Amino acid sequence: MANSKYEYVKTEFEPYFETKLLPSTYIVIRIDAHHFSQQQHFDKPNDPQALMSLMNACAVAMFHEFKDIVFAYGFGVEYSFVFTKSSQFYQRRASKILSTLVSFFSSLYVSKWDQFFSQNDLRCTPFFVAQVMYFSWTETLRGYLAKRQDDCHNINQYNTCLWELVKSGKTETDAQDMLKGTRTQCRNELLFKQFGINYNTLPMMFRKGSSVFRDKVEVVVKNRENGDPVVRLREKVFVEHCDIIGESFWREHPSLIGSEDLNKLRSGHSSNVYEYMKDETQVKNKLLPYTWIVVRIDGRHFHQFSDMHDFDKPNDSKALGLMNACAVAVLEKFTDVVIAYGVSDEYSFVFSKTSHFQQRHGSNIVSMIVSFFSSSYVLKWDEFFPHKELRSMPSFDGRAICYPSNKILRDYLAWRQVDCHINNQYNTCFWMLVKSGKTKSEAQSILKGTQTLDKNDLLYKQFGIDYNTLPAMFRKGSFIFRDKAEEIVQHRESGCDPINKMQMKVIIEHCDIIGESFWKENPHLIACEE
Repeated sequence: MANSKYEYVKTEFEPYFETKLLPSTYIVIRIDAHHFSQQQHFDKPNDPQALMSLMNACAVAMFHEFKDIVFAYGFGVEYSFVFTKSSQFYQRRASKILSTLVSFFSSLYVSKWDQFFSQNDLRCTPFFVAQVMYFSWTETLRGYLAKRQDDCHNINQYNTCLWELVKSGKTETDAQDMLKGTRTQCRNELLFKQFGINYNTLPMMFRKGSSVFRDKVEVVVKNRENGDPVVRLREKVFVEHCDIIGESFWREHPSLIGSEDLNKLRSGHSSNVYEYMKDETQVKNKLLPYTWIVVRIDGRHFHQFSDMHDFDKPNDSKALGLMNACAVAVLEKFTDVVIAYGVSDEYSFVFSKTSHFQQRHGSNIVSMIVSFFSSSYVLKWDEFFPHKELRSMPSFDGRAICYPSNKILRDYLAWRQVDCHINNQYNTCFWMLVKSGKTKSEAQSILKGTQTLDKNDLLYKQFGIDYNTLPAMFRKGSFIFRDKAEEIVQHRESGCDPINKMQMKVIIEHCDIIGESFWKENPHLIACEE
């Protein structure tokens, strides 16, 4: 990051909002779709394509991307991913882990949609909310997973009854009234007596959910000259629909837990896995009230991503346009986001000081913003790159920081814009030198220790480029906000003059936000009592 007088906002504020999870504990990230299945009109009570094919395909792909995931359990539109106790993924920083996983899962979900719903367009942008938990012992982890499977059973049994009643002619309200207070046996009898359905014969996937894990299998890698096969053990990702509350599954797959924990299970310390749920630890990070919340998201491995997709260097206007379009979509979806600033593969979204979005729970806010942004990126890819295939999944990590005053918020935005200028000026020089025949190492050596004027001179004298005439989007980044726009509405009565209405419109500008001019012209953007 570039140095400037504004960088204090990083050193003095960001460390307070960085939660590191305890070492030698299982990390669990639970991802849940946010009001998506209702909008998409999936089959009721279960849509096998949505549940088994799409959600499970995304979960399997997560195992291939993140090697520290050892187990996952999912049902409906939720999935829990378990990281090994010894994982040092992102140095066990909670927000980085949570945001990266929900971002990658969201991109997968959108990209794989057509494989399973080729006849059905996405009605809206799907996004997920996530939470992070950690567990000290296998018993507590198993208690959590057992509770999820128990919830799977109860929710599925209730929904099966509900939708059978609705299909028989009841309204949803009447069906809900009939099921109020009923228990498992009562619902089983209702299904069998009224609809001839034996609940226990319904597909295991609906009743038990899906367990995903790695195991080693024997694979023939080649044949010897005499024809005998050469067999090696190889890891494979499996999806099973089975009971994970009892002991059987865990004894059949001892590699999923540590040997010390397995010995505890064998010695009978885990006779009731539910009793350990009191030790469940959810990371609760409720953000300070009456402060500006800034959610900053940053592309993960975007150097490789940009190389893979042949983005222009040092700036690709289409790639930046795609980032801006996704940011606009965020402001249109989440009205509590008042402004946003972006450069390269990074965007900062500013929530109002008075916002109570998600009761100011940091994990919820970060996961929803980064998930929606990631889904939008995949959905909008073809608009900006119609002749270029999306060859890998874009993903972003994110964090939420609170800033108490208008001045400090403005200093934060100024810090990001100064960073934009310094990095873009350096990259412009670097890539012009490389394109002129220098190696990357030579270009770095030439630029080492140079200041702003040195770089401007280099660009002008060697390449005839006046840096200050380059597109403002490259030099100043993109600032997005809402402003009033006039809309002319024709009066219904003939002969009457049209009526002018004012509505809010999302605007993108590439301007200076360090000085006073912009803020004086737009006092409403951060008009809030100190």
